[in-house]
Formats: sequence, C-alpha cells, structure tokens
Amino acid sequence: MSVIVETTGFFLGIVGCVMSGVALFDANWREATVEGNVITFSELYENLWISCSIDTTGVFNCRDFPSLLELSGYLQASRALMISSLVFGFFACLSGMVGLQCTKVADGNTVMKGKFATVSGALSIFGGICAGIAVSWYAFNITKEFFNPLYPGTKYEIGAALYLGWSGALLDVVGGSLMCCSFKTQVVKAKKGYSYNYRTTNTGSSSKPAPQTALPRYESSNSISKYGKNAYV
Repeated sequence: MSVIVETTGFFLGIVGCVMSGVALFDANWREATVEGNVITFSELYENLWISCSIDTTGVFNCRDFPSLLELSGYLQASRALMISSLVFGFFACLSGMVGLQCTKVADGNTVMKGKFATVSGALSIFGGICAGIAVSWYAFNITKEFFNPLYPGTKYEIGAALYLGWSGALLDVVGGSLMCCSFKTQVVKAKKGYSYNYRTTNTGSSSKPAPQTALPRYESSNSISKYGKNAYV
C-alpha cells in the first residue's frame, strides 16, 4: 500500500508543479473590460510580467512592465514566491525519483529511500505553500481594488490563471503529504526482521535413557534358558 501512496503523491506533486508553471506565464491573472462606447471596447489582461489588451478590431497588444522598482510590493513578492515554488517543485521531482520504491536508485537501502521521499514531500509542500500565498495575495489585492469605491484606476476581476494556480498549489500540498506519510511505512519494513524459534536439545541429567532392547520370548540372559523343558527328560 505504501508504494501506491508514494507513487500517487509523486505524480500529484509533478502535476501541481506543472500547473503552477503554466499559471505563472498565463496572461489571465486579472482581466477587465473597458467600454469606449456601444461599439468599441477593449479587453485587458495582466499577469506578473506583462499587460495585454485586445479591441473590437482584433488588434492584440502586449507590453512588459517598465521597471521592477516601479512595481507594487505585492507584485514583486508574488514573482519571488512563484519562482520559489517552481524551484522547490524541481528539486522535489529529483528527490522523488530517488526515493520512490519502484526505482532502482539506491535499491535495497529502504531507509535512505524513505528519507529522500520525505525530502521530496517536504519540498513539494513548501512549493505549494509558496504558490498558494502568491496567488491568494494577488487575488486579495484584486478584490480590494474592485470593491473600493474610491479607487481611481481600472477595476480588474480574478482571471482563470489564479484558479489554475490554486489547483496546482493544492495538488502540491496533497502530493507532498502523501510522500511524507510513506516514510514511516518504509522504516518499519526496514527494521522488521524474521525470527526463528530454535529449540536446543537438553543433554543434562533430565534426558531419559535409551530403552533396552527386549529379549525374545522364552529367552533370558542365561545360556540355560536357551533349552526347552523337554531337553532334560
């Protein structure tokens, strides 16, 4: 059962890391619609790196954010957290390939494999936490600006990339937890041995003497008993 749990956790961690990577470069972290009049309007999309717009004529334009120092603090922190999540996920994948019981790396050393599996699970959990904080912090600022009646800028809504990031973070945490849970089972299997009950033969005074062989009927230890009663008549 531990092999199934461990393998499931490993693949969940990989899927979560891939989803976080896709969400990082997706342009739909937040989106808005700006209406000029009844005919013309523009759709705006932004993520941590670029801002894009598309109008009714189909013209699509994107621009990078001008300067890192001009960005908001939460935007810079979200970048750092998402990159950290991908780094944690990469090393979790490497450690997991060593720690999986179905791989041949360090085959036979169950305790070491269990430790690598635990490290992989912990890194996956850290990556999921970093991605979850980044996505939640970004979404919090979107909702704060949207419901603020005094906010003068464009009011954005939560984009599809944030839901993808939340899903990836959840899979990372669940997969890492399964990897960590498999360590205890591996250690118990490594310490479990096979005991055999050996019963030694007691050669002391309590041993019974071997029984003597019974003599045939009408025979005794004396040579006279070898003759019958009629031999004297």
